[in-house]
Amino acid sequence: MGWPVLLSAAALLAAAAAWEPSAEEERLFKAWMLQNERRYGPEEYPRRLRTFLRNKRRIEEHNAGNRSFQMGLNQFSDLTFAEFKKLYLWSEPQNCSATKGNFLRSSGPYPDSIDWRKKGNFVTPVKNQGPCGSCWTFSTTGCLESAIAIATGKLLSLAEQQLVDCAQAFNNHGCSGGLPSQAFEYILYNKGLMGEDSYPYRAKLLSVPQNGTCRFQPEKAIAFVKDVINITQVRPRGCVSKLPELVIHPVSCLPGLDWSQHSQEMMRMVTLDPLLQYDEDGMVEAVGRHNPVSFAFEVTSDFMHYRKGVYSNPRCEHTPDKVNHAVLAVGYGQEDGTPYWIVKNSWGRLWGMQGYFLIERGKNMCGLAACASYPVPQV
Repeated sequence: MGWPVLLSAAALLAAAAAWEPSAEEERLFKAWMLQNERRYGPEEYPRRLRTFLRNKRRIEEHNAGNRSFQMGLNQFSDLTFAEFKKLYLWSEPQNCSATKGNFLRSSGPYPDSIDWRKKGNFVTPVKNQGPCGSCWTFSTTGCLESAIAIATGKLLSLAEQQLVDCAQAFNNHGCSGGLPSQAFEYILYNKGLMGEDSYPYRAKLLSVPQNGTCRFQPEKAIAFVKDVINITQVRPRGCVSKLPELVIHPVSCLPGLDWSQHSQEMMRMVTLDPLLQYDEDGMVEAVGRHNPVSFAFEVTSDFMHYRKGVYSNPRCEHTPDKVNHAVLAVGYGQEDGTPYWIVKNSWGRLWGMQGYFLIERGKNMCGLAACASYPVPQV
């Protein structure tokens, strides 16, 4: 055996020794397994243990810094981010850049802060999408549930599984992804959505469109939509635009500005800086004056470990073609001078702040302002 082979073997042994867990680390992992009902075979166990310890170290390093949010161990702590993405985020790319905004801003005031959970029985409990990229269905039902409750005083629990099985004609893809705005359109033109009791959630596609039909029964529909409001890409009032397809941030808009004299510069600014394209004031007004709002954003590896605080990530994308997860804004506020959204997730109550998280507001954080919408219920 030559020296190179011996050195390689020694390096492998050293690497294996470096990963030898301490008794305390293994005890912690086994306690986590028990809490999260995990069982592994003899080959998978060491791999999951290593992944768990890597995630644990990353969490500890993050929390040791001066951060706006904290990470923590949760039900995803034995997964790599690649595994997490495959199981819980969209695998089918979604791009809401073609969505045309139709939200009309008003001149009236809206509150400095709001939390629809505290205003009445207007928000259903946090649900769990399971290993299926169906977050868009939970964002959709959550938004419609709240809109109906605010309009009627009656809080319903609606069927995500109907959207998973039946909304493909509206460019949705079951467990592979979709957009709430497209799901609202499906409900509008499909003439209704059934309740959770009548069409229970299974965390998988129950029927393949080519080989069968979805299980929607019109006579059992309990929720209806008469209009879909897209907040995305609304041009601020006071701008004289000869380029209606562009969206300009208020700081770039001067009353009476003739864009025909500045078209090349404006186009360059909007093309290069996604932050100038999407203004969150419309979202604030919609949540503050009407009801919770669905939105999509890009989830990166740090978010799967979120525990509490105001999430912020300068490295995530701000463009509509990178979003991979849909959620529900149920309010907004401010903490230590940082404005934030209060957001309902669909990963169960054990994740984050009992199923919720806060995310920085006013910066189109991770593209959250690029795909915002809500339905007008027919009641």
